[in-house]
Amino acid sequence: MSLFSILSSWYLLAGIALVPLLILINDIWKWWRMPPGPTPLPFFGNKLPTSKPWIQFQEWSKRYGPIFTIWVGRRPTLVISDPDIAVDLMEKRSNKYSSRPRFVVMGEMHSSNSVLVQPYGKEWSLRRKLLHRALTPAALRTYMARQEAESTRLAFKVMRDPDNWERQFDRFTASVVFSIAYGHRIDSMDSPIIRQRLNFMQFVASLNVPGAYLAESFPILKHVPTFLAPWKREILSMAAAEAAANMELVEDVTRDLRVGREKGYEIAPSLTQTLLEVRDTEGIPLPDKDFSFVPASLFGAGSDTTASTMCSAMLAFVTHPTILQTAHAELDAVVGFDRTPRFEDEPHLPYIRALVKEVLRWRPVAVLGGTPHASSEDDIYQGWRIPTGTTILGNSWAINLNEEYYPDPHLFNPARFLDPDDPRYVPELRGRKTHPAKAGHSSFGWGRRICPGADLAANSLFIALSKLIWSFDILPTRTYDTFDYTNGFNIRPQPFQCLIRVRSDVHRRVLEREMIDAEIEMEKFPAYE
Repeated sequence: MSLFSILSSWYLLAGIALVPLLILINDIWKWWRMPPGPTPLPFFGNKLPTSKPWIQFQEWSKRYGPIFTIWVGRRPTLVISDPDIAVDLMEKRSNKYSSRPRFVVMGEMHSSNSVLVQPYGKEWSLRRKLLHRALTPAALRTYMARQEAESTRLAFKVMRDPDNWERQFDRFTASVVFSIAYGHRIDSMDSPIIRQRLNFMQFVASLNVPGAYLAESFPILKHVPTFLAPWKREILSMAAAEAAANMELVEDVTRDLRVGREKGYEIAPSLTQTLLEVRDTEGIPLPDKDFSFVPASLFGAGSDTTASTMCSAMLAFVTHPTILQTAHAELDAVVGFDRTPRFEDEPHLPYIRALVKEVLRWRPVAVLGGTPHASSEDDIYQGWRIPTGTTILGNSWAINLNEEYYPDPHLFNPARFLDPDDPRYVPELRGRKTHPAKAGHSSFGWGRRICPGADLAANSLFIALSKLIWSFDILPTRTYDTFDYTNGFNIRPQPFQCLIRVRSDVHRRVLEREMIDAEIEMEKFPAYE
């Protein structure tokens, strides 16, 4: 072998060896300038907990500070445990922190039309504006009659079958969301359309499990021909099935509108109806397939999460019995015993309003702030450099249990959200710091990516919990673990039993009477079989 060949081979090997060294030096330089956190392994990142990571993140925040960095492979992720920092970045600098991390499998291959995973930009903004048009305060008022009726149906069904209250919660939220999204109610969780929706949701959740697909680390794999990649065939098949199901739901509303015009009657207003009118009158250039994902997003975002929050409220009632007594007293004084609560009572029920806020704070469903944000350009914050493409997680668990804002944070007590001049207010529950959000919590997210259905969900929680509390004594049957929750991105208490009994024969008769009116109201929304 010639000297030239030997030198050429040596330079080639040196060059190959130099590439990972340069990558490592770049990563170290990036790591050094970012907020501190647990030291990662080169190229592999940090060893992260596979179960309930928000708990570990909360512990790390006590060690590294309210904003720290973890590494998933070579990708940096900021974890925020203070609401002021979350507001600083995701609201005050929302132009830089409103995008999404790259979701190769869940986003690009499966749900590219979903407003949930789309990166910040023109396509996302168009869908978001459509969704907002159907969730304005005026639109929300048109949904209140059905929310009241469904809440009455819920209380009546729980009275008849108290052991299956959790299943009734799921039916209630599913029916509210479907009647609002498509103008049809849900009478049973065994309905094929609900089973189909839940199947889609579970499949999408499985796509976002870290390490489940190599394509997340090596995006080029998404281009492998389907016949060589059975995993890809399943994803594309499920994506096509969900898109077809979304289209069918929109076509049902289109047909309802046509029949209504032909026969001279108006159908009950729905989100899809509003969106169809807006798209047609304003000439919004959104293809039917893309359009169909807009109302469909309401079910994934607003059904399971609201039911889960209601389950947390039940856990709070059986572990903090004095809270239910105080709520009973307010409802008895304001509403009385001749009827159940209505939305018109809300201004006069400050304790119930505070109770809704407290349950959202006490056990947030989206413990890691929902779907992560991502930075779209380089930034400097508190002297730390945040590079483009950094994933941003708001640890809602740590934020909502931050003692500086919420003293005795694991205590469930709505009094912390009452006005100081309310005689039930407890000064000791006032934090050294005040949460920057008007609501006093940030359980629906931040900035431009805040949950668009937050007010809709808050309305459902208010009216449903009001009617349940008015109707029932909710009593413990054993000792409960208030930390015994499911794992995953959205959490709820593990199934538990409690004693639910109607408060009196008077309450029973009122529910039976109002159930008749509620059924008449919900007849406007044909049931999905």
